[in-house]
Amino acid sequence: MFKRTLIALAILATATMPAFAHLDPGAHGSFAAGFSHPLFGLDHILAMVAVGLWAAMQGGKAVWIVPGAFVGTMAVGFAAAIAGVPLPFVEPVILASVIFIGIAIALALPVPTSAVAAMVGFFAFFHGHAHGGELGEAGAWEFAIGFIAATAVLHAVGIGAGLALGRFGGKWLSRIAGAATALGGLWLTFGA
Repeated sequence: MFKRTLIALAILATATMPAFAHLDPGAHGSFAAGFSHPLFGLDHILAMVAVGLWAAMQGGKAVWIVPGAFVGTMAVGFAAAIAGVPLPFVEPVILASVIFIGIAIALALPVPTSAVAAMVGFFAFFHGHAHGGELGEAGAWEFAIGFIAATAVLHAVGIGAGLALGRFGGKWLSRIAGAATALGGLWLTFGA
């Protein structure tokens, strides 16, 4: 049952990418535009799934605390952007989040859950600010609920993948996935 749920979530996450890519809020509604927003950028997808994977590697309460810290701080970053608070280096920090979180997973260093939550929270502020900076004509509340829901789905995919990988290969498969995430971030930074 768990394996089928994980496969269904992965299919849902990947199948919606082209269909929802930056929808026009006027034609599709602000919620749909917000939901599609994180699914449009590979940098966002890799980071969100990696947060879930890292939380799963931590285990225990981290499965809820780490994604919760990301989502909460992302909402604060979004609010800062729509309030007009400037934030430098948004895109470089988003790319750095993919690389950093991937490396952290690959190294599997023993880091307290509170520190993991603080680290992902730092990056989440930039992700949220990026969403706010690209709000356009969408209604802020509906757009925010949409991208928060999509982020939660991507975190759930990462958690599910992390739990499945841990079950079948210990931490090694998760560490390989982390290294692949970091390489994906490097490719986005220097090769894309």
